[in-house]
Amino acid sequence: MKKIAVLTSGGDAPGMNAAIRAVVRRGIFKNLAVAGIRHGYQGLMDGDYVPLGLGSVGDIIHRGGTILYTARCEAFKTEEGQKQGLSRLRENGIEGLIVIGGDGSFRGALQLTKLGFPTIGIPGTIDNDLACTDYTLGFDTAVNTVIDAVDKIRDTATSHERTFVVEVMGRNSGDIALWSGLTGGAESIVIPEAEFDLDDIIKRLLQGQQRGKRHSIIVVAEGVFNGNEIGRMIQERTGFDTRVTVLGHIQRGGSPSAFDRLLGSQMGAKAVDLLEEGKAGVMVGIQNNRMAAVPFAEALSQKHQLPLDIYELARTLSI
Repeated sequence: MKKIAVLTSGGDAPGMNAAIRAVVRRGIFKNLAVAGIRHGYQGLMDGDYVPLGLGSVGDIIHRGGTILYTARCEAFKTEEGQKQGLSRLRENGIEGLIVIGGDGSFRGALQLTKLGFPTIGIPGTIDNDLACTDYTLGFDTAVNTVIDAVDKIRDTATSHERTFVVEVMGRNSGDIALWSGLTGGAESIVIPEAEFDLDDIIKRLLQGQQRGKRHSIIVVAEGVFNGNEIGRMIQERTGFDTRVTVLGHIQRGGSPSAFDRLLGSQMGAKAVDLLEEGKAGVMVGIQNNRMAAVPFAEALSQKHQLPLDIYELARTLSI
């Protein structure tokens, strides 16, 4: 193998640039030429390829987002689009591809592998919703972003004696809500993995009031319920002055945490090593603090398991 390429696809996540940097520098260290494919699978089909050298990835490890840009591409989901992308790769002399993204990105990489082209995946999504890896790139940074926001909201909640509902990202995964809710001291956490119980939330708020508590924070994962609707129901049921904050895309941006920089560096280097070893169709993951290689088919067929013991811990600590 003499030349490889790397692309980022789907939603951006802090730590992607650290992974790109590691792919390029590990590749050059192993005497490989490295190309960057801009705009994800759309760029792969269109031939939007740029050579990446040591200087190309200098001063990016601390930057959020992705220097290669990202996009969602419906055309690549078709057999025609996949064959077009494969033809472009071969025209550019690419012999192996590293894809940084989530489950949709990995499905595209798996199709290329089925067509005989070596691909390796690096899990990059703030939702932490992929199986077979303890953490995904961007999750730690997103949680810290939410914590920073919750800390600031709590100051206002305390000053005005209000109840605040904070809606966070997570689609069908409650990891961001759970981790930020526990570490932010939320009174209630609403996640898709546990049954939504408004009566329990109201009970907790009233119990807090009875012991003299003047403010509360409730963290809600967007995939469960609309934060504004929960806020309206709480105010109607309790009479408490309730406000809602939807954090939205602020959770995706920002300088990656030290953990995400380390994880991106480890995963990027491991992906290059796997290609050089002749591996294909696998995702790099971290399991029990060690790098692991898991077949795409296995990772995509399983459901990410949220640690419900942490959810129960949060409930017992927020009494």
